[in-house]
Amino acid sequence: MTVAIRKQQFNFNKLQKRLRRQVGRAIQDFNMIEEGDRVMVCLSGGKDSFAMLDILRKLQASAPVRFELVAVNLDQKQPGFPEQVLPDYLRDIGIPFHIIEQDTYSIVKRVIPEGKTTCGLCSRLRRGILYTFAAAHGMTKIALGHHRDDIVETLFLNLFHGGKLKAMPPKLLSDDGRHVVIRPLAYCRERDLIAYADARQFPIIPCNLCGSQDNLQRQAIKTLLRQWEKQAPGRVETIFAALQNVAPSHLADTNLFDFATLGARNGGQAADWLMGERDSDEDAAEIGATAASASPVAWPTEVHVPVPRLRPA
Repeated sequence: MTVAIRKQQFNFNKLQKRLRRQVGRAIQDFNMIEEGDRVMVCLSGGKDSFAMLDILRKLQASAPVRFELVAVNLDQKQPGFPEQVLPDYLRDIGIPFHIIEQDTYSIVKRVIPEGKTTCGLCSRLRRGILYTFAAAHGMTKIALGHHRDDIVETLFLNLFHGGKLKAMPPKLLSDDGRHVVIRPLAYCRERDLIAYADARQFPIIPCNLCGSQDNLQRQAIKTLLRQWEKQAPGRVETIFAALQNVAPSHLADTNLFDFATLGARNGGQAADWLMGERDSDEDAAEIGATAASASPVAWPTEVHVPVPRLRPA
């Protein structure tokens, strides 16, 4: 073995240990996986979901609790999608899997105007299909492959374009309370996952829908963060640390902190006259501006999706 190969193997071992440690810590910190869980690992064919499945399988072998991993892919019928790549890979590694076939691609292309971002509607449709499948097959956890950089990017997307101080939680209960979504890669850096996927030679499948769109808001945020990281290495890590060190009393959300009664002598009830009078035109203009900024794409109230079918494994 040459010096170069030994060095390459040494670096990969370090990378592998770091990623396993970070995934294990995220699982522990947020109690992501418990005894007897059936974890639905959502496999898109991208580097992140491949790495997530690979690391979870290795952790499963040595974990003190027993849990099941089931890989699930949603074939959205994008043109040119290589249908056999994922089934062949999953059979080779010997993991249970399901392929859901549902043509959401045609729906998104029909509903979203040319040149507009498709990601929002696409993710809504995908989420609904995966939630339905998880409920029908007794999945107790739904694992998604979002990493630390995705979480920070989402924070800035919501900050700049949504007027919300909101990111992507490592663990989430769905709105109806039926599904627990986990993100085991929450502590992992994207560049580490790229290096890991390259070393493991996963059969990566590119996204021909959202990934090919130019000037996406997320791409702009990604470029901004990359520039910041170049100017001040470690800045993205510091931003992520801030998400774990929130001080509600130093923000301005009255739902998170009771500012009204803070040091108040009037019982926390402010007099109505303090806001003064507003005319109806001013109110209407403000409401219209808020609605316009919050909804760049007018989606229809209902999008009818045909019943998906399972491709035989």
